[in-house]
Amino acid sequence: MPLVVTLALRNLLHDRLRLAATLVGIVFSIVLVTVQMGLYLGFGRMVTVVIDRAETDLWVMTKGGTSFEGPTVLDMKDRDAALATEGVERVTQVVTGFADWRLPSGALTPVMIVGLDLNNPGLRPWNVVEGRIEQLMVTGAVAVDLAYADRLGVSKIGEKAEIRQRAVNVAMLTNGIRSFTTTPYVFMEADFARIVTGLPPNKTSYLLLRLKPGADLEAVRAALVAKIPQAEALTTAQFAERSRNFWLFGTGAGAALFAGMLLGVVVGTVIVAQTLYASTKEHINEFATLRAIGSSRSYMYRVIVCQAAVSAVIGFALAALIAYGVVWATEGSALPIVITPGIVVALFVLTVLMCIAAGIAAILRVMHVDPATAFTR
Repeated sequence: MPLVVTLALRNLLHDRLRLAATLVGIVFSIVLVTVQMGLYLGFGRMVTVVIDRAETDLWVMTKGGTSFEGPTVLDMKDRDAALATEGVERVTQVVTGFADWRLPSGALTPVMIVGLDLNNPGLRPWNVVEGRIEQLMVTGAVAVDLAYADRLGVSKIGEKAEIRQRAVNVAMLTNGIRSFTTTPYVFMEADFARIVTGLPPNKTSYLLLRLKPGADLEAVRAALVAKIPQAEALTTAQFAERSRNFWLFGTGAGAALFAGMLLGVVVGTVIVAQTLYASTKEHINEFATLRAIGSSRSYMYRVIVCQAAVSAVIGFALAALIAYGVVWATEGSALPIVITPGIVVALFVLTVLMCIAAGIAAILRVMHVDPATAFTR
């Protein structure tokens, strides 16, 4: 083992209580940053969960639409105009809105209505565990997710409830369709969705356009906007990005997550810096001895950096175990924490840089060590 590593390990293990405090600081910092980043990524995915599932080339909505949950109203004649646009193969309507769901117990809870054009492909419930899509064609038939079974008071096919004094029965169950707003999605046929949301029969919320093979998307978009001046057409990627920007930055949620990440980095850096500085100061005579026998300053700096790196590796390993435990624990929650391999690599680099940056205070202390102090002991 290189002498630099040996000295670094002995310095760290000289005071095991101090080492434990250092590792706790690193673990706390990295777990906090990991959770915040995982929430950010999980939040970003859940914001666009319905958008990403749609089989469409263009989303048509009223200008300024911010997200799938945002208000947007189009006239059904716009559907005919879109269908008559050169290059368009299929147009599917989607009706959205909020309503109150009355549980069998009589309690009320808000739900997000998603009305589907079941005669055309475009958007369908996914992760289906029971029921068939054809069963939703019956007026009053709905699809709900098991994640919200307790809130909706239903957990199996055939159970009944009410939406705006209209009887509904569960015809399909899914597992894993969660809303980032925690308001349950309830899927149903588009005409019934208009009734329970109060949308007029000649109105819809979105139009999903599938283009013909080889059609020029930008040309279709330009022709469409010319025909429907009050509307805009976005690709799935564009609509998803707009939704993420709105919910993460327009509402301040993203700023809060970033503030949490920054807090974690600052706390971890301060704790590690304090520990490394105290350890260096405690061994200042040893460093002076190294200088007296001819060791260069760069050699002593490498010892300190090695201490920081060793602390980073051990602390990151412990933090990673805890973080994956948190991911597993939140996997079935309303807002799961997501960690990707890219995040793991980034966090490891962040941990090493944080610890090395923390070692600067110790390096500055060693820079001023006088070799003569080795002979004053």
